[in-house]
Amino acid sequence: MPSEKRKFGDICEKIAAKHLTSRNFDIIDRNYRKKWGELDIVAKNSNILHFIEVKGASDLRVHPEDNIHSWKQRRLWRAIQTWLLEHPEYEEAEWQIDMMAVFLDLEAKKAKIRWTKNIILE
Repeated sequence: MPSEKRKFGDICEKIAAKHLTSRNFDIIDRNYRKKWGELDIVAKNSNILHFIEVKGASDLRVHPEDNIHSWKQRRLWRAIQTWLLEHPEYEEAEWQIDMMAVFLDLEAKKAKIRWTKNIILE
């Protein structure tokens, strides 16, 4: 049985995916998992692949972006490299890494998204 944290994360990822599709993105993959990393969403728009890390929060004062520490960045990078190797049809595609912070108010059933595009991993 998934933990409350996992359930919350799943809801945030669904909201992020819905947000992307409403902006004409094609969702190519979700929850791609390997021992060495995970990709929340892989989407495509205008011939650009977007590897999207989704972070959820219930408080607008929180900065979920701060939770992408160096170890998370390494895991994300490895997962992207593996995904690209497994999908040679995207070998020549331009790609970027985006971060979506989903602020969720479960009681009001409302969400707000802060989308940071083309982040650079250190």
